[in-house]
Amino acid sequence: MDFGFEIERLMAQSRLKTSLRAFRHRNFRLFFLGQLTSLVGTWMQTVAQSWLVYRLTGSAALLGVVGFASQFPILVLAPIAGSVADTYPRRRSMLAIQMAAMLLAFPLAALTLLNRIQVWHVLVLAVLLGIVNAFDIPVRQSFVAEMVGREDLVNAIALNSSMMNGARIIGPAVAGILVATVGEGWCFLINGLSYVAVIVGLLFITSGNQAPQEEYTSHTEAILEGFRFVLHTRPVRTLLMLIGVISLMGMPYSVLMPIFADHILNGGAKGLGFLMGFSGIGALLGAITLAGRQGIRGLSTWVMLACMGFGTSLILFSASRIFWLSTLLLVPVGFCMMVQLASSNTLIQSMVPDRLRGRVMAVYSMMFMGMAPFGALLAGLLATRLGAPLTVAIGGIACVGGAAIFRSKLPAVRAEGRQLILAQMMAAGEPPESGSPNISS
Repeated sequence: MDFGFEIERLMAQSRLKTSLRAFRHRNFRLFFLGQLTSLVGTWMQTVAQSWLVYRLTGSAALLGVVGFASQFPILVLAPIAGSVADTYPRRRSMLAIQMAAMLLAFPLAALTLLNRIQVWHVLVLAVLLGIVNAFDIPVRQSFVAEMVGREDLVNAIALNSSMMNGARIIGPAVAGILVATVGEGWCFLINGLSYVAVIVGLLFITSGNQAPQEEYTSHTEAILEGFRFVLHTRPVRTLLMLIGVISLMGMPYSVLMPIFADHILNGGAKGLGFLMGFSGIGALLGAITLAGRQGIRGLSTWVMLACMGFGTSLILFSASRIFWLSTLLLVPVGFCMMVQLASSNTLIQSMVPDRLRGRVMAVYSMMFMGMAPFGALLAGLLATRLGAPLTVAIGGIACVGGAAIFRSKLPAVRAEGRQLILAQMMAAGEPPESGSPNISS
């Protein structure tokens, strides 16, 4: 018997079990499968909508305006959504959110299939979907934590990111083919039907039926408590500020993808699907890498290195004029973006008390998604004047600069974050002895 081979096989099984440990929770399995189906449809709609706007207008500025319209409501409504996530049963909130998103996909599909679609239709529906998404992000993040508990939270966040980025690979690739062959309307219709899967899954989930806490006498009081925690907690505040830089300056590269696909790289609609898909491959690899981690030691260093890698990759991508090289360069773009965002998410959720989770994740969504519309608008306006490649390069330089500033603050952030994580472990009833080897943030 080859004992070396047997040992390697057992080690591989152990690593796989570690990477998938959140799946031992039945509710998380149901949530994962439903969300995977739905998010494939969501990414199909995202790519098809960008191509539709570009086909109708040929305007980089309007691409930015639509991106702004779809995400601006998140910045305005996220504080209210965070209070909702910490006050009302999260499963019921998720059901209402998913049903609303489904109902918004069908009018877009009908107008497009009937050739009645106009840019203002897209703008109005984008704003309405942005309102729905403002509530989705904090409720979803808090619901995941409730389904698996603190002990499997790191793995659940990584698997949730893997699921989102698996969809990010499949959705754009399918959308590129469908847009090129039968048009954008079918992508919107498939997205609407895909919500059935997540709604059915939520109906069978048993957790999230109780209100997370007693209701506040004032939602304003609840919202302000969440903001006070963020403002007075340096590690959380610093991580969120870096996310804001990434969201404002780096992530809008995706808004300009139709221009790269059509005019710069000559790939057309199929090329757009490939570009977005390769970015998704990189993000999926980043999420899988994080899923294999057992603790949070060193994650703050990962955040800094990933932010720097993200900016550098964007600069290199902006300089490429070869389609296959550009697609390959989007792999590290997606990888670094996912590692930075998911690592930050994990660290923040490890430091925040359970009763404040929804409100703090609402601030996270404000910095992650709420800053994005300003980035999309800025990117569209800059691309009109400077061109898409230079605009993306400027964003990459800003990300590298943000990483350098974060590095200078890292020693103080790490020391304070370690104490916060210890405090939350003790509050959850975990002995410091068992957690201490893995608490370095």
